[in-house]
Amino acid sequence: MRRPARGAAALLTALCLTLLAACGSGSEGSDPGSGADLPPLSELEASQAPKAITGPSTAKLTNRHIEPVDVDEQASLPATVVSRVRSGDTKVTVTDTSRIVAFDMSGSIAASLWGLGLGDRLVARDVSTDFPGAEDLPLITSEGHAVNAEAVMAQKPTVIITDGSMGPRDVVEQLADTGVPVVFLDNDSSFEGAAQLARDVGAAVGLPKSGEALAERITSDVAAAQAEVKRFVPERESDRLRMVFLYLRGNSGVYYLFADDSGVGDLVESLGGVNVAREMGWKGMQPLTDEALVKAKPDLIMVMTHGLESTGGVDGLLAEKPAIALTPAGQSKRFVDMSDGDVLSFGPRSAGVVEALARAIYVPEADQ
Repeated sequence: MRRPARGAAALLTALCLTLLAACGSGSEGSDPGSGADLPPLSELEASQAPKAITGPSTAKLTNRHIEPVDVDEQASLPATVVSRVRSGDTKVTVTDTSRIVAFDMSGSIAASLWGLGLGDRLVARDVSTDFPGAEDLPLITSEGHAVNAEAVMAQKPTVIITDGSMGPRDVVEQLADTGVPVVFLDNDSSFEGAAQLARDVGAAVGLPKSGEALAERITSDVAAAQAEVKRFVPERESDRLRMVFLYLRGNSGVYYLFADDSGVGDLVESLGGVNVAREMGWKGMQPLTDEALVKAKPDLIMVMTHGLESTGGVDGLLAEKPAIALTPAGQSKRFVDMSDGDVLSFGPRSAGVVEALARAIYVPEADQ
């Protein structure tokens, strides 16, 4: 199993912590992009071949709520689990889950806790945790994705759960010096990783059966969504869309290509696209170059909503980066954006993300 909590997630952490102004406080996930009134993918039929579709579209989750699993299980505490600290794996014992603080770059740990039925135990949130029911919790991140240690401790947590993707990391690790158990979990940006995270979070809070049930639900829901997507994918690979994912912060001149181990690989494959990042041998996250993008010849470019807005929209991006205009995606203005807090948030809503992106890619008129 991949473990990019120390790979891709760490790279994304470094990127955002180095460019706090670029990430912007409160920008990630602040636009939920709700599509509650949109029809499910199962009710739709494509009216055009994928490569014949032109113009931008926005992917919207039809349901942003997280339904807790229905498992008859009482928490078994104390629970002793492995914490992945930088100095080496160590065992941490959790004795009290009455006040939980959870944070990571995508909000996946908090979402997993909600899926385990512990939403009422969360006493704070990070900037990426914006799903219904959690949005009013006190914010413990400041200056983009930096963790405010004072804000964390002000909530009097009985346990802190994170993956190390928000920092500064040394500040977060030092929170353990206060006597509060701090559990660092691996968090693989993938569908398999989302299921494993559910198990690991469940183990950390003494609910292993609930964790397994949530993992199984994530896996089955994603498989069902992928089965629906297959109806829209051309049989011939040459007719399939060549897809790339760009991380944009135009107001700071930040343009990155995201590769497989940032979670993009799983998304592209679940959407039936040609995985350009893998084809080009891209790793992690790398600065966008004109040569690389023109050579990649993408038919479709996925972006975060606020990232696209920061460049002045599609027209502003094409004006700022003329090389993009030379690609098939640029020529047809084929961009699909999705809320920053949703698109790479692997967790209980993974299947919904796949369905939302598929609708925007293959049946964009349904989102209008």
